[in-house]
Amino acid sequence: MLAARTGTVGGKIVDESTKLRKYSVVSLGNKAPKSVAENGKGKRHSAAGQVQPRSGKTSLLYELEMNWYLRVCDLSYENTVACRTGMLYRNLGKSGLRVSCLGLGTWVTFGGQISDEVAEQLMTIAYENGVNLFDTAEVYAAGKAEVILGNIIKKKCWRRSSLVITTKLYWGGKAETERGLSRKHIIEEIVRAMSHVINQGMAMYWGTSRWSAMEIMEAYSVARQFNLIPPVCEQAEYHLFQREKVEIQLPELYHKIGVGAMTWSPLACGIISGKYENGVPESTRASLKCYQWLKDKILSEDGRKQQSKLKDLVPIAERLGCTLPQLAVAWCLRNEGVSSVLLGSSNPEQLVENLGAIQVLPKMTSHIVNEVDNILGNKPYSKKDYRS
Repeated sequence: MLAARTGTVGGKIVDESTKLRKYSVVSLGNKAPKSVAENGKGKRHSAAGQVQPRSGKTSLLYELEMNWYLRVCDLSYENTVACRTGMLYRNLGKSGLRVSCLGLGTWVTFGGQISDEVAEQLMTIAYENGVNLFDTAEVYAAGKAEVILGNIIKKKCWRRSSLVITTKLYWGGKAETERGLSRKHIIEEIVRAMSHVINQGMAMYWGTSRWSAMEIMEAYSVARQFNLIPPVCEQAEYHLFQREKVEIQLPELYHKIGVGAMTWSPLACGIISGKYENGVPESTRASLKCYQWLKDKILSEDGRKQQSKLKDLVPIAERLGCTLPQLAVAWCLRNEGVSSVLLGSSNPEQLVENLGAIQVLPKMTSHIVNEVDNILGNKPYSKKDYRS
């Protein structure tokens, strides 16, 4: 997925709000630029993945299509990746693109916190567990994250046709012409640029990241007015302590124009992992110089209150037979408006643990969710009911 960002302060990422401000996102779907994934002979690779339905008519239609396909190919459901791995797949918004409900992100880790060898281990674990969505951005490690991701796909010889690679645009190089949303940088202005990128076969879908609901709606309106391609998703932060946008604003966009939610930071940059319970240990993300904003947040009064609430959630996790991070990820997945949750891990053990959240998802009953809401005390409410 390709994303274009907007909003900088002195050309640098400053804090969590100004740092990853707004993006235009383009989903590369089954295609990727040569810099992302291509072998020496010009052939593209990716991993295979099967899918599971969402709900209602879409669910029934998908089941009929899948059964027909399996019969034609003389296959059984047991042959599918979904059956073999237990991974769940969902439509990205109301588009036809199927993505694993858990994806792997590369922010901070690829080209930064971890070695290329560990990055390969993480991608292999994700791939073997049915993950088909891998997220990156041109600004991650000054472009190294994209290169590492592409090299791993090339080395592993995964079939490119079934991988969904997403990237984001805005912050690029140091020169004025190497960043922003100008025609020089991404061919031309946002909606027309993204339509051009898709029409040229460089991407399959596009969406936004960190855009407001009003901006997304404006992009959709412009696309319809000039017969261009509208966005299909919004990449948004979503976790136990950040709920308003995904639970109130995005459902309206989904029901009105079909924009889905791809969420990131399910563990709130590690805050929910429990590693910051007694301060900020060395070698953690918050200890890095460029993440002083995260350290300040953890050590603030609000940060201490959050840690207290997390302690109250531990008994619920123990009752469900899972860890707190698994509970947090499953809590994000239980939102039917979320197409995929992007995971960020710095070691194989963390990734394996977080992928285990899929086993916890069936246990997220309304009673458990209400218990969590009572402890958090931050559930946003909407007067609208889009089901009617």
